[in-house]
Amino acid sequence: MSDASASRVRTGAAPTGRHVARAAARRLSEHPWALPFVLLVVAVAVFRIANPDFTSALNVSGMFSFIPELGLVALGMTLLLTAGQFDLSVGAVFGFVPLLVFILANEHSVPLPAAVAVGVLVGAAIGLANGVLVTKAGISSFLVTLSTMLVVRGAALYISEGFPQSTLESDSSINRFLVGTMTIGELTVYAGLFWFVIVALVLAYVLNQTRYGNWIMAAGANREAARARGIKTDRVTIALFVLAAVLASLAGVISDIRVGSAYPTAGTGYELEAIAMAVVGGTSLFGGLGTILGTVIGAILLRAIRNGVVLVGVPGLAYDLFVGLIILVAMLLQSALRRLQVAGRAR
Repeated sequence: MSDASASRVRTGAAPTGRHVARAAARRLSEHPWALPFVLLVVAVAVFRIANPDFTSALNVSGMFSFIPELGLVALGMTLLLTAGQFDLSVGAVFGFVPLLVFILANEHSVPLPAAVAVGVLVGAAIGLANGVLVTKAGISSFLVTLSTMLVVRGAALYISEGFPQSTLESDSSINRFLVGTMTIGELTVYAGLFWFVIVALVLAYVLNQTRYGNWIMAAGANREAARARGIKTDRVTIALFVLAAVLASLAGVISDIRVGSAYPTAGTGYELEAIAMAVVGGTSLFGGLGTILGTVIGAILLRAIRNGVVLVGVPGLAYDLFVGLIILVAMLLQSALRRLQVAGRAR
């Protein structure tokens, strides 16, 4: 207890509004997911007041149909960021893998389940290449994955000749398994949402309850110190790159089956949105701190913002500007809370 706090206790003086605010901010800083949750509640309230249709069953169903696809990419990115790395190629993998899958299915008569398996394996190979180049060649993940992004995006355009592939004739069992729908009350829920929740629960358990999660955080906090303690940081990093690519591959397949076409340019910019979701959710951009729950909330928050600004009538030309400013404010608040937490520990 500080001298000032002890003095207030002895004198019976009530804490001032400033001290109450600081105490509340410190409590928020102890739970990285708390700030995006507060922002989500505020955003929903504001958009609901501005346009009551924001919380209609039809609009909520539409929002939650998009969240799992980019959310899966963000989950893989969260673990990479926690380990002190990031992957700029996940958006390209998101577009390339389903395109390859449906070229195999449509033009070469490969059964769709086998084509999906091949596509996921190719995605895993891309992630493996990223991880090996980062760890063994000693090149920064920024440069490696920037190069991989260009290679994979170029490969998508080359194998497709710039044309999309139809996914409407895909195997119905795969459709039901990946993008089937069910009705809960007035809400229409896609199967992708259940896969997103399952993956999030598994990764949250791994990160917070297992020794492997400790290795991930240690690798991000201080790689050399973690290695000196016997943690095989290279293996951890490679595995996370593979996981991020596999999740991006699955997300791309789910998305393209849902919309009916696989485009060579699908996923453009998704790598940056995935990073934003993770960082807004409380994951550190510099490694050592990650939260799966925060990323889930961050994914919902960013989708709610994108949906809400359309419903309230933000001009189309100012759309990205408005969304970008909101994301920037959220990240600045998250950074301020983290500094407050560090200052509190120093005392």
